[in-house]
Amino acid sequence: MPNQDIIVKYLFYSLDFVIIWAMIYWVLYFLRGTRSANVLFGVLAVLLTATIVVDYVERLTVLRFLLMECLLPVLGIAILVIFQPEFRRAFAQAGSLFVSNRTGRETIDQVTEAAAQLSTTRTGAIIVFERNIGLTDTTRSAVPLDARVDSLLIQSIFYPNSPLHDCAVVIGKNNRIVAAHAVLPLAEEDYFVNGKRLGTRHRAAVGISQETDAVAVVVSEETGLISLAKKGRLVRGLKPEELRFQLRTLLLDRKTPWKRLGDAGDLGMPESGEAAGDGGKDGEL
Repeated sequence: MPNQDIIVKYLFYSLDFVIIWAMIYWVLYFLRGTRSANVLFGVLAVLLTATIVVDYVERLTVLRFLLMECLLPVLGIAILVIFQPEFRRAFAQAGSLFVSNRTGRETIDQVTEAAAQLSTTRTGAIIVFERNIGLTDTTRSAVPLDARVDSLLIQSIFYPNSPLHDCAVVIGKNNRIVAAHAVLPLAEEDYFVNGKRLGTRHRAAVGISQETDAVAVVVSEETGLISLAKKGRLVRGLKPEELRFQLRTLLLDRKTPWKRLGDAGDLGMPESGEAAGDGGKDGEL
């Protein structure tokens, strides 16, 4: 019978391996499809190449000194600086797991109805649902409101001649419209869906979903397509009933995981015959 200490030792070896594997998988999963992933792979490639060269060519004493004594000690600080936005977003989303927030069914129905009408008239709009991570930084510079979520009110806000039609409407945790004319952070300029560069409105929806756990509904001004952004993913070409179902899945049923409607490299889901990308007027937020 094997020694109990040996069994415990191998159990801890296995646990150590599983934890390291999970950490690597989590980092790669979180950075998938982003520019930061390319930066990470570039840094690892340079370090690996330099290490191999130094190990096999013993006469490169200066390079060995720079690598071992100068580069490696500051690498940790450099990684914190380079990936600061990703670390902040990861910790914010991790903290949101311990807070619960639920959007009302009536709120979802009103937003769905408004999106359907705005899509019919091809009126550009972006509606953001605040969830567990607060959007105070976003709403601080916006026009504050405290109004019940109503389809007609949302349509009037985004009416082209309305002074509040630019930027986004934010629906707070209290199921009320808390702000209009809110400026959102933009996703990267080279963010593409099905080979098409996104307009500013859709990049803003993706940007706020990357920075926080918010869910954003977008109506294209050029095509009338309804889109949904969550966790940096953008789903295009949703019908009103599909939008209602997805919002209820995301905001009502906390036990149902986010349905992977698209991978990081293939996020579009346009209706057949309709364009996948926006340009022109949709370039204005």
